[in-house]
Amino acid sequence: MNKIKLLKFSDGIIGRAFVFLLPRIKRPDKDNPKNSKKILLIRPGGIGDAVLLLPAVDALKSRFPDSDIDVLCEKRNAEIFRLSDVIDNIYLYDRGLDLFRCLRNNYDVVIDTEQWHRLSAVVAYLSGAPVRIGFDTNERAKLFTHRIPYSHEDYEVYSFLHLIEPLIDRSYDFKGDEPFINIKNDVPSYLQNELKNKDKVIAIFPGASAMERRWGGDKFGEAAKILSDKGYDIIILGSDADRADAERIKKYAGNCVDLTGRTNLRDIAAVLKKSRLLITADSGLMHIAFAVGTPTVSLFGSGIEKKWAPRGENHIVLNKHLDCSPCTKFGYTPCCKRNVECLSLISVEDVVVAAKTILNLESN
Repeated sequence: MNKIKLLKFSDGIIGRAFVFLLPRIKRPDKDNPKNSKKILLIRPGGIGDAVLLLPAVDALKSRFPDSDIDVLCEKRNAEIFRLSDVIDNIYLYDRGLDLFRCLRNNYDVVIDTEQWHRLSAVVAYLSGAPVRIGFDTNERAKLFTHRIPYSHEDYEVYSFLHLIEPLIDRSYDFKGDEPFINIKNDVPSYLQNELKNKDKVIAIFPGASAMERRWGGDKFGEAAKILSDKGYDIIILGSDADRADAERIKKYAGNCVDLTGRTNLRDIAAVLKKSRLLITADSGLMHIAFAVGTPTVSLFGSGIEKKWAPRGENHIVLNKHLDCSPCTKFGYTPCCKRNVECLSLISVEDVVVAAKTILNLESN
């Protein structure tokens, strides 16, 4: 059992037990959290949630410029928070010593940004913070002093911004037309030779966190070949787990630059900033592209488009809107009994036409 599955299993057993028992231990409440000096945000989970939390982090720093703002996260998403200029300390949720140190910091406010699982709410309660804010999604809400309604219909950036409203006395206006991850450095030196003289870059990320969100290396490869023949430089992004798909893409468009398994998230953000377009399924890299201001063509099926898809005229979402989709609920995507028809019905032509539309918009 890997670490992520272990955390989810523990949440179901241990988390429920703690949620039942802990409210019997009284914690002091603070009536006025608006003078808080030490604030902790808890963000377990993947890359996408971490990226979409950053506008709320920026809004908090704007409201509390002299306060310390810390984040308790997981190893897999910590690198996203290192891209922020306003976070003071980053602790790892899945590293025992870090968690222990974090719990000793006497925070004035703890904001649990997890949507469903319970252990993060338990951590918020054990912190002893007099103000504990979180989503009112299940029994975990009993551990919070401020319970915020959660909607499947809201773009997730707005959901996270709702969490900080008890602290800032207003709704925060997020338009999404400006980058909110600022990459100061260019493409790292070890990649510069490979990317030299490549000014018409299209990035492709064939991966996804769930098999039900993968379009397939062959289809990405066919699209890559058509766009490469139009004079665009194709860069393949991803982890070691995406190398098989990358090899299939290269069979169609052999002059691609394959960066799978060779980059960290900061480097990926720099490459995406250089790119004119990212083609991807519903993924964490889709959110990074949005955050650095790069247009996207994204493929949706099991995921909730209203909640997760990038906003704006330079982003096109391809979605067949089948009667069974979206099927992801409460953070869980079930095994598909229809061979992921929601994605397989998206054609190579659909993707190429969308890409050409974006590239024409960009050149105007």
